Amino acid sequence: MTFLSLDPLTAEAFAPFGDVVAPPPSPGERAFYTGGLTPDRADARVSLHVNHVLPSTLPFVATQMERHPATSQTFLPLDVSRYLVLVAESGPGGGPDPRSLRGFWSHGRQGVTYRAGVWHHGLVVLDRAARFAVLMWRRGEGLDDNFAGLPAPVELRLARPLD
Repeated sequence: MTFLSLDPLTAEAFAPFGDVVAPPPSPGERAFYTGGLTPDRADARVSLHVNHVLPSTLPFVATQMERHPATSQTFLPLDVSRYLVLVAESGPGGGPDPRSLRGFWSHGRQGVTYRAGVWHHGLVVLDRAARFAVLMWRRGEGLDDNFAGLPAPVELRLARPLD
């Protein structure tokens, strides 16, 4: 089994995989995150749904990842405590490259937008059940989602205690 330490989710650390969506620092301000939300085809339709996720515990073992080859996917916390983010680049065979795996934890007041084609694990929430709004584009035709197993299970651990 491979072990991976989780780091705090920051915009800088997550930049190779997408954007961290965070509220603006001051009341009355706006923060725009539309750059990665463009569909790849004119026939793509916006999809907005809400996920209700049951909590998991640490350490957590990941065995599979998913990606959306032609669209970004945004997760916005509606009622969330802490949650985990696991991402990877594509490897030579097209699946997740275990050498590029990065693990993060969020305090629950940040969302994420995965860039098109970025491998990511499904939502893993800590502490209590959670709800996220999910925004992405869908084309249908079975082209929206890819799933792949990791070459070996990956145990996610904390680099330091969670804040």
